[in-house]
Amino acid sequence: MKFLERFALVVYSYIILIIAVILSLLIFNWINFDTVSDMIRALLTGPVISKITLAISILFMLLSIKCIFFDERSKEKLKEAQGILLKNENGELMISKESIDNMVKNAVSGFENVKDCNTKIDVNSENQIIITLLLVVNENVVIKDLASNLQTKVKEEVKKISDLDVQEVNVKIMNLQGSKKNKE
Repeated sequence: MKFLERFALVVYSYIILIIAVILSLLIFNWINFDTVSDMIRALLTGPVISKITLAISILFMLLSIKCIFFDERSKEKLKEAQGILLKNENGELMISKESIDNMVKNAVSGFENVKDCNTKIDVNSENQIIITLLLVVNENVVIKDLASNLQTKVKEEVKKISDLDVQEVNVKIMNLQGSKKNKE
């Protein structure tokens, strides 16, 4: 289906290009308006060619509607924004990314050396969670130990609250912040 959509887009683009060129030529009076109007009249009034023109027009209208309202990327974005859907015999459970984000921030809030934390939650097609922590930490912290402790704590917290397994917890130190005592 992707090939058909790409092919239709190329054909559609060429038709728009031809229309734009013809309009430009008409504006600059490089072609006669009567010539173009005779060609359009032939396309619209001929017994066979008018039916072909109508079919092509309907096809392009449908393709335009599909591209405007049924974009594949918007479906992917919607799925990404939702979170994780768990199903069992009793029904469904949706755990939103915002809920997972709150769980992670709750776990990180227990670390005094973390001054600021932003999170990025990714869920792959197998409902595996990948968490990226973007941190601002104290300048006197041992980053390797802090990262290891954070990774363990975040995985445990998410597992305890939601019973979801976290595949990865990636830690990115964005900045080091000095304590107020050092600045004075």
